[in-house]
Amino acid sequence: MKEDFKIQSYCHIKKGKVSRNGKTLFQEEDEEFSSFIKSAYKDFETGYPKFFKMDNLSKLAFLAADVLLKKENLNLEVENNIALVFSNRASSLDTDRKHQQSIENKEAYFPSPATFVYTLPNICLGEISIKYKLYSENSFFIFADFNAEYLYLYAKSLLQSGKAEQVLCGWVDYDEENGNDSYQAFLYLVKKQGEIPHEINEINQLYQVL
Repeated sequence: MKEDFKIQSYCHIKKGKVSRNGKTLFQEEDEEFSSFIKSAYKDFETGYPKFFKMDNLSKLAFLAADVLLKKENLNLEVENNIALVFSNRASSLDTDRKHQQSIENKEAYFPSPATFVYTLPNICLGEISIKYKLYSENSFFIFADFNAEYLYLYAKSLLQSGKAEQVLCGWVDYDEENGNDSYQAFLYLVKKQGEIPHEINEINQLYQVL
């Protein structure tokens, strides 16, 4: 018997704005990332001190996930069977560049381990899992562009096989070299309940809201 799944909710973060299900929840005129993400963190009362140790990619992913999962009223006393399937175009390249800059000047050679303490895609997945007690599968894929078909098939496989009861999917990308477009997040939660069909065309349409 074919089992249909739905998109329960979705979140966008870009250009100083955070929205859930198409409704703006927070907006700041200053689109500079460090100022914006700090203000958004306070406004949503995220309450996770390790947030400030994370690199920018992890901060972006963590806040987007928090906006969606907080509304699920999860029981944090037990394990929650929610898988994470994220993607972007360049992994943690932005932080890698900063590390490269710290070692390329031989006269001022000072590589810092702190650059990598709270960075890399596995950190943002790990911290989301820790806060919400997620012990299901988590993966971070690299694509040249947003790949709705791959995310759709992967999430569907996890749900149909029973490896996860819900899947938080999407695109989280940060690259300071892109100027005002340095950051964008689009996450959506797939489960049995919801109003939006879990279909490739629907996912692409929701992503295009960015």
